[in-house]
Amino acid sequence: MEDVAAYCRAVIDGDFIFMSGTMGVDKETGKLPPSFPEQADNAFKIVEETLAKANSSLEDVVHVRLFVSDRAYLRDMVIKLQEKFMDIRPAQTMIIAQMPSEEAFLEVEVTARRQS
Repeated sequence: MEDVAAYCRAVIDGDFIFMSGTMGVDKETGKLPPSFPEQADNAFKIVEETLAKANSSLEDVVHVRLFVSDRAYLRDMVIKLQEKFMDIRPAQTMIIAQMPSEEAFLEVEVTARRQS
């Protein structure tokens, strides 16, 4: 997708990592699973792997921007946010929006501080 749409998964600029919106694609199948929790798990797994490649982690996230396809998924999203960020407490924006793919329920975008 990154080659097709001409973007990078993440860009490092100085001490910050800016990550593109990340859908919950299953890395093994290349497809979106049928449930919101599975997509959320996959999206955060990709986010965490990408941050690790940039010498960072969820603990370094300073802002999370979430795009969710339907208000019906807010409870599931809050549960995932509590699991991932309860002790970190980054700034956050959540937007209800149409997704690039009809099968997608969310995109996760983060900005993180890079560890020295």
